[in-house]
Amino acid sequence: MGKQSNDKTESNVEISSFQSLCALLWRAVTRARKLHVSKTTTFRMAVNCRHRLNPKLDPLYFGNAIQSIPTYASAGEVLSKDLRWCAEQLNKNVNAHDDKTVRRFVADWESNPRVFPLGNFDGASMTMGSSPRFPMYDNDFGWGRPLAVRSGNANKFDGKISAFPGREGGGSVDLEVVLAPETMAGIESDYEFMQFVSS
Repeated sequence: MGKQSNDKTESNVEISSFQSLCALLWRAVTRARKLHVSKTTTFRMAVNCRHRLNPKLDPLYFGNAIQSIPTYASAGEVLSKDLRWCAEQLNKNVNAHDDKTVRRFVADWESNPRVFPLGNFDGASMTMGSSPRFPMYDNDFGWGRPLAVRSGNANKFDGKISAFPGREGGGSVDLEVVLAPETMAGIESDYEFMQFVSS
């Protein structure tokens, strides 16, 4: 994918390039799935809770400190609004995920423990995992720089996306996208999406 940058909306809200990329995927996959305009779509993002807690966790805290936050919108909204609108919805949810929200998620889980459900149960969900901030291509086990990064076949389902820093560097992002064959064919012919994809 192309180089990262930051974007500011008219309301002066800074939207990250990663949130913009997620919005681009949300729109393309929703379009390719040919969902009814009233169908509620969900875009889940894993967020780092280390800096959201008060007091903050050390950035090098080794434990799992992420939570998956959903953003909802009807297929009609995702497709009739522009890319900026979709990115703003993701941005609002990420920014609202503060200390109070993190602690509420934990308290809710402690009162009702459950395994986080992975999958696309309603045919209209997507889940973004991993991060383009993890320096995956810096791992050299004596064979030289990796040619590609893959996450293996665990936890894969229709709508699962993993992001890694691009091998070419410069702020690029490599995506591992799992979709039903007909949906994949749809995004491969989606002009809005494909104009940002490099070969």
